[in-house]
Amino acid sequence: MEKTNVYDAIPLEKFVFAQTEDISHDKKPETKPVGYLEDALRRFAKNKGAIVAAVIIFIMVLFAIIVPFFTQYTVAYFDAYYAYTRPKCSLFENTSFWDGCKDQKTNLKTFTYYYAMGQESGHNAVKNQEYTLTEDGEYHFRLDTYHMKGVVYKNLSLEEYQALQEYQNRTGIQVIYPMVAKRDRPTAADYEQDANIYYKTEEKGGKTQIIYDDQGNIIPVYNSYPASIMENGMGLDQYNSIRVEGKDGFLENGETYYYSYALVNPSGVQVRINYYEYYTYYHSEVLKDGIGNPSFLFGTTGSGKDILTCLSSGARFSFIFAIVVAVSNLLVGAIYGAIAGYYGGRIDLVMERITDILGAIPSMVVITLLKLHMGSSSQALVLFISFFLTGWIGMGGRTRTQFYRFKNQEYVLSARTLGASDRRLMFKHIFPNAIGTLVTAFALIIPSMIYAETSLTYLGIVNLATGNITSVGTLIAAGQASLATEPFVAMFPSIFLALLLLSFNLFGNGLRDAFNPSLRGTEG
Repeated sequence: MEKTNVYDAIPLEKFVFAQTEDISHDKKPETKPVGYLEDALRRFAKNKGAIVAAVIIFIMVLFAIIVPFFTQYTVAYFDAYYAYTRPKCSLFENTSFWDGCKDQKTNLKTFTYYYAMGQESGHNAVKNQEYTLTEDGEYHFRLDTYHMKGVVYKNLSLEEYQALQEYQNRTGIQVIYPMVAKRDRPTAADYEQDANIYYKTEEKGGKTQIIYDDQGNIIPVYNSYPASIMENGMGLDQYNSIRVEGKDGFLENGETYYYSYALVNPSGVQVRINYYEYYTYYHSEVLKDGIGNPSFLFGTTGSGKDILTCLSSGARFSFIFAIVVAVSNLLVGAIYGAIAGYYGGRIDLVMERITDILGAIPSMVVITLLKLHMGSSSQALVLFISFFLTGWIGMGGRTRTQFYRFKNQEYVLSARTLGASDRRLMFKHIFPNAIGTLVTAFALIIPSMIYAETSLTYLGIVNLATGNITSVGTLIAAGQASLATEPFVAMFPSIFLALLLLSFNLFGNGLRDAFNPSLRGTEG
């Protein structure tokens, strides 16, 4: 078979001499060199999950920093009258969602109890006074948790009583309502001393029963006195302010009577006040603490603490605590691990035995001993010492591993041959290659510290619910007892914790891939 010359298949005009300027290796590179951090950021930006996680973490950090400065409440604030108050947002006030109300199905007696609050004061415990009667005879309505407390009996000094009347006259807002004589108040245990029973009742079988008129309406039993015994135009109750509409003096048996708005006693007076309006008056006029009408975006706990304030303040404490612990562990662990990994031999052996001894000490034993020694006033310091005492060991082990991995690489040996010092070799040539692992570990230490701190406070091992300090774990523990009836107490801190841990894990994974030296220059 005749062989074919490959040059015969190529036309002669294709063979031309190469010009010097056409040789590529003589040309300068057109691309700019990419630094290590710039390349890491590019690869991190391509990880969409890590970017979303970073945004969520940023929002949570802003939430923890900003909200405590703008909320009208503090961590130390509480009001037992507003325990388990439902979350309320003004944007949803006219809906059946996030409106501070809860669905309620009750019998006629309980429904009348709440419905009558709105009839007396205009502060409707039954939202908009709207209800439906079910086929089984129950009343279905939205119960407003901000107004369900209604009116309460309260003892005031004469000075406080006069100041409250002046506030009513100045604002036109009714706070004090007519008194109910003690003889007309319920004595049965179910409604004993309940100021909202301002209508006629009777006791049957140890229970309070409501008496209705012929039209099925309640019968008010306000205490009153005749105008003939008025003193200085004010009356026995020393009341000279706005009265219930239409009741500024009424005729009975041919004589004018006035409703009594207080019962005078040796220490001052007892009054019936609408607690919603009194709350506003007390905080704005007496305490002057900047708190206006009661409004809780995330609701309140069983002790009446604002969940939004406690969650943001607890998150801020958790972030600060975790970052401080993480930075401390990074500094100590990186230096310790670098020395052990670089020098090796007996130095490494001794240092490893030290970490083995420290790592074998149970953290619960450390926390318990510290609590006994330092007392209950230094709970945050107890947590820091217990986490720092052994927390750096993991960081040190990672650094040690990286130094063993890179210290005998050719570029390190070359630098040593050229006379580089141990310090330069450790922190200029070897340590940068461990940054990816250490940065990832640092990022993951933060959620692990938050989770550990949350677990300890949730279990009650460490109590941070003192003064102006609280934690996410304390809030979750506070909501545990009411999960079936008031799930929102534990819901908001639980969602926050779950999002935080998930976001930090995705963020840490993104950092690990971005700072991995073996991936440098790849399109990933």
